[in-house]
Amino acid sequence: MDDPPGASVKVFPTIGPELFHAVRAAHPTRVVLQVPAGLVRNAHEVVERLRAESGAPVILATRPCFGACDVPSLEEAPRADLAIVLGHAPIPNVRLPRRTFFVEMREPGGDPEALAATVAAANLPRRLGLVASVQHLDLLPALTAALAQRGFEVLVEQGDRRLAYPAQALGCNYTGAEAVADRVDAFVFLGTGRFHPVGLALAVDRPVWSLDPLQNQLEPPIDRARLIGRRQLAVAAARDARRWGILVSTFGGQNRSPTALRLQERARAAGREAELLYFDRLDPRDLEGRAFEAYVNTACPRIALDDGQSYPRPVLTPPEFLMVLGELPLAPYRFDTYH
Repeated sequence: MDDPPGASVKVFPTIGPELFHAVRAAHPTRVVLQVPAGLVRNAHEVVERLRAESGAPVILATRPCFGACDVPSLEEAPRADLAIVLGHAPIPNVRLPRRTFFVEMREPGGDPEALAATVAAANLPRRLGLVASVQHLDLLPALTAALAQRGFEVLVEQGDRRLAYPAQALGCNYTGAEAVADRVDAFVFLGTGRFHPVGLALAVDRPVWSLDPLQNQLEPPIDRARLIGRRQLAVAAARDARRWGILVSTFGGQNRSPTALRLQERARAAGREAELLYFDRLDPRDLEGRAFEAYVNTACPRIALDDGQSYPRPVLTPPEFLMVLGELPLAPYRFDTYH
């Protein structure tokens, strides 16, 4: 589907006058605001501020935003002609259903010199790759310089067409890190939480440390062997499954119908049954009571990797499904990079 006439994307570092001016200039009939899960509690305050500063009618999307791949659909907010998405950068190769303003919520905090000193004191390998969540990307140049002064060789690279910035992390795509993996001995993820470091550890065969820039805390490296061992067990549990459900998301940024159809063909060629199952937001209860013995998920790869134990049957990624069919080896592990 082509973008509707007038559809456009604008990016803002934070909530402020520049955003309010752009909203007023857009003359929207109605604005729909979508916030990440971490900002849900105070989302109504953001709505009130946007309404007061821009003069535009603003409604709040109930569904929290887990990524730029699942912005509000036309069905969720049919009368809104402008969406404002907080906490995420646009995905360059994803078409959007309406005009969308991304507010990346850039975080200026963090002392590059103190952070570099923490890394040096932990005796990390001298050849490092840096990866960051979008909120902390502005720290990278100064942190790179501070690390270089302490004898580190730091590499940062641009990923594929799904990533807007060099060193950026997406839960489904770490191609910037993959581009330098053979030239570094370890990675440092700049951000909070374990979501991105775990994905990075699965995507690159290098140790991954997580550095909280606000608290200046360096977490122990992710246990990659343990993560992969769990996934290999999931593959083994599904190896004898004959009836497969292939999960396909209807979100514009997650829909991989061509991939799903190819997997269906491969399954049938290997003597397995396989049916396509479409959904928007998947709940484990949606798969209860079905006759399928296992599933392969073509939507966000983190459904299988992070939440797989919540489902009644094994849920694999496409590369893991090819391991079941014998088309890929168990090792080296292949992360389901979403391009």
